[in-house]
Amino acid sequence: MCILTGALSLSVQGQSSFSQKTTNASNVRMNVTNVGTIGNSFRGYRDGSGDQSCEFPAGSGIEHLFEGGIWVGGLIDGSLVAVSTSAYDAPSGYSPGRGGFEFTAEPGDVLVERSSLFDSPFFTPEAISHQDYVARFSDKNLLVPGTNIPINQHTQPMNLEVVMESYNWNYTFSDFFVILNYRIKNASTSTIDSVYFGLWTNTVVRNINVTPAGSGGAAFYNKGGNGFMDTLLMAYCYDNAGDVGFTNSYIGQKFLGATDKNGFHHPSIDPSFKAHYNAWEFNNTSNPVFFLPSTEQGRYTKMTQGLNHEACWRQNSSQNGACGAKSFTEQLNDAGNRSDLVSVGPFRSLAPGESFEVSYAIVLGKKLEDGQPNSANNLYQQTIIRENADWAQVAFNGEDKNFNGKLDDGEDADGNGSITRFILPAPPDIPKTKVVTGENKIDIYWSNNAESSVDPITLEKDFEGYRIYMTQLGFDVTKVPDLAKDLKRVGDWDLSGNQLFNETGFEKIRLDNPVRFEGDSNTYYYRFTIENIQNGWQYALSVTAYDRGNPNSNLESLESSILSNNFRAFAGKPVNANLETNQPFVYPNPYYSGAAWEGTSNFQEQSRKIYFANLPEKCIIRVFTVGGDFIDEIRHEPDYNGSDIRWYQTFGAENSDRNVFSGGEHAWDLLSEHTQIIARGLYLFTVEDLTTGKSYSGKFAVLK
Repeated sequence: MCILTGALSLSVQGQSSFSQKTTNASNVRMNVTNVGTIGNSFRGYRDGSGDQSCEFPAGSGIEHLFEGGIWVGGLIDGSLVAVSTSAYDAPSGYSPGRGGFEFTAEPGDVLVERSSLFDSPFFTPEAISHQDYVARFSDKNLLVPGTNIPINQHTQPMNLEVVMESYNWNYTFSDFFVILNYRIKNASTSTIDSVYFGLWTNTVVRNINVTPAGSGGAAFYNKGGNGFMDTLLMAYCYDNAGDVGFTNSYIGQKFLGATDKNGFHHPSIDPSFKAHYNAWEFNNTSNPVFFLPSTEQGRYTKMTQGLNHEACWRQNSSQNGACGAKSFTEQLNDAGNRSDLVSVGPFRSLAPGESFEVSYAIVLGKKLEDGQPNSANNLYQQTIIRENADWAQVAFNGEDKNFNGKLDDGEDADGNGSITRFILPAPPDIPKTKVVTGENKIDIYWSNNAESSVDPITLEKDFEGYRIYMTQLGFDVTKVPDLAKDLKRVGDWDLSGNQLFNETGFEKIRLDNPVRFEGDSNTYYYRFTIENIQNGWQYALSVTAYDRGNPNSNLESLESSILSNNFRAFAGKPVNANLETNQPFVYPNPYYSGAAWEGTSNFQEQSRKIYFANLPEKCIIRVFTVGGDFIDEIRHEPDYNGSDIRWYQTFGAENSDRNVFSGGEHAWDLLSEHTQIIARGLYLFTVEDLTTGKSYSGKFAVLK
């Protein structure tokens, strides 16, 4: 399968120790669990939770991963072959007790979240990235912990204890990958020799807003093309023949590096340490080359002998050889439903109590378009995913700048006497921002906190300026949203007098007197106003801060995340203080089915909307037929954020608190209180002001 979240109901899983979360610091929404799996096999769309499996860009609906997990194999006491897996080919994905899902977590060992951001509720000095997830699991159990369910085919535990940590950052230059770091300990009483470690994935690149997950059965999954970038040690997948025009992206699983008692290991510096790539048609047991290994010996052989080292791979093509008419590369690029395995080793000997550490990255990136069809796959189209993979490697390398596994002179930036990995250069802090909407305008306020940011490499304050971004009208409903591209720069201001950038200064945006808002502890020093905005339409906005760069490190100016500080603004009528002189109304009126701002989704009938406008601060809106039959009741409050109708769940901000309204408007989905679709015709509405007790009535028409 070209197949690579809030907690799922434990009763559904049948395992009392199962927990999962979805990354949301970066532009990747990837599910991570405490039993060693990534991706949720599109469970979120089946169980109604809506949690993404591996969505990129965030909010686009483009999924990339059905499921993934680790494989560990070796020779116990020098002879007995054993392999333990946390994920394996399975049509429905992870299921407690199913063969191949052999790693389990103990009751109480839930997925732990950490953050290096000071203002995060999960902040801890131990955090590596802006959002870490930490899981602990092992293969020692023959029964699913907390149950009487036997783990099928799990008769030979290796007694491995694993700590898995996922890292993701909100920087613009790193928000396209998630790093997975594993520490594997031999908790048995036997030595395990010739140990290999692998990351298995079942990738599927499809847009579930265009083609709902699983629709068409197996045909949903068999559209992917696969391959291996040997210089990057990265397997990849793309949509070869599926949702053409929507899914122009790659997903890759890249090996970064490994360490054990003998030091650092990577094929580029240790010729005895190998990286192998394997792929097979999902659940295929008949193909002599691309086959699913059904025994532990077969799995171990796959891990130790990759396709990239086979004679057929090297010869590239053969009309009469074992590969048939097509080379491995050509076969993998054909549309299909495949699993990938990138394995590394050997770790020569793992005595009781010893451990090793290995790191991978899940890397996402858009195709660089060259006018060719989706089925095309070339170096030019791979430009972005390759660049993104390089950034993931930079993050892993950390202080090891020349990537030799040794701490050389000048590399020990933190002075701890050892290589510190997973370090990225940092832009200034994200400006604390407040968005206020009014009639046909948006005011953006922000604080000066970014100006005190200290670069972690130079230990200097290197703030330079601010930028404001905004989307165009209809970005959310006329195409597949990709905020990283949809947000266009509308303002740029920087320090004056240092001969850098535009030398604009901040006079045009700096407030004469800083302002504060009720219930908000921040003080705002800057304001930018955008006028002539269409009421009722959604605009995404973002404020960033950037630094001056570091020529000594050959580092360009870095900018804070454009995505982590985005708001969805809806201009409209302000709070109405007098219903008698400023009467409430509905727009658009009449309403025509398929209004331009509604867009297209899998929930078309439930994603309609009209606005009630000129509302008092607190009121109740009631809708009736002209015959007096009650249709629905809507309560309007000052903190209204659109979360009461589906449109905003589909097209609005991921966090509904980032939806900003003017105070005097409230959207309605044209559904009755029993979620029935209303018929065409004339309707009456009343607005009851809960502060004054006064009421107003009006009417609107629905045409279909």
